[in-house]
Amino acid sequence: MLRGMSSTSSARVPNFYAVIPAGGAGTRLWPLSRSGAPKFLHDLTGSGRSLIQATMDRIVPLAGESGVVVVTGVAHVDAVSAQLPEIDAQNLLAEPSPRDSMAAIGLAAAVLSERHGDVVIGSFAADQVIAGKESFEQAVREGVRAAEEGYVVTIGIAASRPSTAFGYIHSGEPLGLEGAQSARHVVGFTEKPDATTAQRYLATGEYRWNAGMFITRVSVLLDHLATQRPTLHAGLRTIAKAWDTPERDEVLAEVWPGLEKIAIDHAVAEPVADAGGVVVVPGNFGWDDVGDFNSLAALLPAADESGSKVLGDAGSVVRVQSAGSVVVPASGRVVTILGLDDVVVVDTPDALLVTTRARAQQVKDIVTELRERGMEELL
Repeated sequence: MLRGMSSTSSARVPNFYAVIPAGGAGTRLWPLSRSGAPKFLHDLTGSGRSLIQATMDRIVPLAGESGVVVVTGVAHVDAVSAQLPEIDAQNLLAEPSPRDSMAAIGLAAAVLSERHGDVVIGSFAADQVIAGKESFEQAVREGVRAAEEGYVVTIGIAASRPSTAFGYIHSGEPLGLEGAQSARHVVGFTEKPDATTAQRYLATGEYRWNAGMFITRVSVLLDHLATQRPTLHAGLRTIAKAWDTPERDEVLAEVWPGLEKIAIDHAVAEPVADAGGVVVVPGNFGWDDVGDFNSLAALLPAADESGSKVLGDAGSVVRVQSAGSVVVPASGRVVTILGLDDVVVVDTPDALLVTTRARAQQVKDIVTELRERGMEELL
């Protein structure tokens, strides 16, 4: 039995399947997170569970083990299988190459449609940290109720600061649906506004962060996709029809490389919101996408009175006249810091990162530079 799972099945949501898209390389967390071992495979909170394992723990009480589908790259299938042995092999869908979230979620929706008919699915990224089990479950249950009525539902996170790193959801009038009392119509989505705009959004009380969680009936999602992106829809339907047959590999090789690479937000959520078909359920729980080492620091306990944070063996880190640092000692060596505040030091066997917390978002530029220099072995 998974951690956090109820001893009874009464909490399960009928006709509900959870999809875990597990992709991306987490470039802002390099060199800890890499293409071969992305951040969702790491324990970034010191809980003893990787991010994808924690995601599984969170959604199994709602969907059951047999109701969870993971979509990941072929390179990560073995690692995901090892970390989630409870996942049935048929529910681990391997993408031949990354095609962004619409292809990943659309593939799961199309395969589930072939297998089970018009079920409700919820998509929950493998690399997010969530605190507040009861509040999360309540939000999902309300989301499922609204999805049953034909809406595309998103869960909006309470914005605690005017962040420019997240997209925003503009909430409108209440939906007025029994069983989803907190659901509201979505006026629109905004992608990563500037600081002034973000501050204005917070002042209105009408905006929430977009965490990329979507709940909808598979027929609703696929019908919207057929309208907005007919070629992508046709390709996914073709692949899904062959998925549980001996022709899967042949069809995948022929169709997958030509699929449009686009996020579900742009392909479906934004245009459908403009037509009044999207609602938001408030997520009143702790949430973090662990986007960089500065945000990682907020998830770790203080290593000492200086406010420094350590992911790993704190005994292998020595700080003198240094405060507010974030250190990941992952090479087996002792890491020492003298006279530097608010620095990030990530020490791995083959690469060392030294930067400041203020520049944590720019770590992805290092990855770009390494790629341009042909140092692919470090990525």
